[in-house]
Amino acid sequence: MANFKYYIKSARLRTLPLSLSGIIIGVSLASKISEPDVLTVLFTCLTTLFLQILSNVSNELGDHLLGTDTEDRLGPQYSAGNLSIAELKRMIVANIILSSASGLTMIWSAFGSLFCIKSLIFILLGACAIVAAIKYTLGKNPYGYRAKGDLFVFIFFGLVPVLGSYYIASETLPTLLSILPAAAIGFFSIGVLNINNIRDIVTDANTRVTTAIKFGENNAKIYQIILVTLGWICLFVYTYYSSVDWKSYIILITFPIYIINTYQVYRRSGRSLDAMLPMLVMTTFLLSILFAIFN
Repeated sequence: MANFKYYIKSARLRTLPLSLSGIIIGVSLASKISEPDVLTVLFTCLTTLFLQILSNVSNELGDHLLGTDTEDRLGPQYSAGNLSIAELKRMIVANIILSSASGLTMIWSAFGSLFCIKSLIFILLGACAIVAAIKYTLGKNPYGYRAKGDLFVFIFFGLVPVLGSYYIASETLPTLLSILPAAAIGFFSIGVLNINNIRDIVTDANTRVTTAIKFGENNAKIYQIILVTLGWICLFVYTYYSSVDWKSYIILITFPIYIINTYQVYRRSGRSLDAMLPMLVMTTFLLSILFAIFN
């Protein structure tokens, strides 16, 4: 397929580990009270990946239609100009189908039926996730162009994947304490978005309003410090109240990397910020793996 590499670019693979971080933590929390079903966990991961790709491709098409991604873009160049609008739309439809099929399989595997109350609630939640993924930059009034992306990222990259996968894997309501690691992943995920918005603050100003534009570059960098600090406060409090031995604190191995990343975000601007985005993604992914192994 001649355009295969552009389809891969549109999927934005470097963002996918972040979407799995919440699932890893949610399933690990659930494993403390029951043994998660392997098939259910597999389809939970697949559903999350398809939703992330759906969001990425919708973002690509929305930015292309609204003229946000131009030759002046400071981040990676994706498929704009190489894939047609029709091809991007087909990718969106394909990922809607894949995420829906995978999500329904996940629900059936977890609850044994698609028509019980628990299943219907998760079907509704999945529909909301699909709409949120598409509406970020697509449609007449995309929320990503109105500085509302941070809230949706916190919900759909933090609270929903952690607490949702916890319930899917254990069929038990999450504890109040489990909200803390969910919030931590949410704060770090907003941090990834914030780096992206600080990097593109000049070019975005022509077509959209982001939190970084509303705050200004310097205040957006202070906001980044606050986000990372809040994430680690949540993790420290959770670990203090839930740990049974010193191994729970092994997640601190990643703490210096967060410090370095935050410092570099503060001192850099423009294109030089781009390397900080995957660094934060992969550090959060590593943290989630350490959390799953040692908590």
